[in-house]
Amino acid sequence: LLREIFFKRRYMKIIPLSEGSFTVDKTKLFVPFDLSEDELQKRPSGSLLVEIQPFVVITSNDILLLDTGLGFAGKNGKMQIHQNLLNAGISPSDVTKVLMTHLHKDHAGGISEKKDHRHLSFLNATYYLQQRELDFAFEKGFSSYIIEDLTPLENSSQVVLLNGDSGAISDYIHYEVTGAHSPFHQVFYIHDQGQIVFFGGDDAPQLQQMKHRFVAKYDFNGKKAMELRRSWWQKGEKEKWTFLFYHDVKNPVWQF
Repeated sequence: LLREIFFKRRYMKIIPLSEGSFTVDKTKLFVPFDLSEDELQKRPSGSLLVEIQPFVVITSNDILLLDTGLGFAGKNGKMQIHQNLLNAGISPSDVTKVLMTHLHKDHAGGISEKKDHRHLSFLNATYYLQQRELDFAFEKGFSSYIIEDLTPLENSSQVVLLNGDSGAISDYIHYEVTGAHSPFHQVFYIHDQGQIVFFGGDDAPQLQQMKHRFVAKYDFNGKKAMELRRSWWQKGEKEKWTFLFYHDVKNPVWQF
């Protein structure tokens, strides 16, 4: 179910856009998983259970979309992320900024859609992503990246390609390249009305990974990811951050 979460404080509003639960193994195929019926033990050995969950953050200045989901279409032919936005009372054309942590297919599938031709799926938004991540995606290709989904990013006036290891977007959004989950993965800090929202993408995908020391084999630099999570969690507790967890089945949002 689409869950809407309001801050205890004023102004900022967070809406998780769940696309459902999936299992994924070394094949990197995302297989739908019904929590009420399916048994994880019957899936291939080593399968991980994850949620696919972009977020909308409504700030004083923008309607932000954080990553774009799998890009799957529903029975009516409409992209699921578009339908989830509409269910939340937001037109896809109202999104003003799309912030991409990285371009793996489960985060970037909704970047574009194909009708008569493939085009960016949020027509009035500016997309922010790392230049090095885009270059790496085209170099690496399948199966982590779906190049067809990414081609509209090239030479588009809607796209801002970030080159620094850290910086600011519109003064109140800060990004930092970590090189943890993937070589050019970045995380975002959103500062608005005295509040801080942290989105760590796949560097910080689930609540349990923040609370326990855990090195993931699927990370580019698992040890660095573990240490970063520990640092973020400690700082977040001290400064009362709100964390957004893209792959957490039970806890999409955690607020100190």
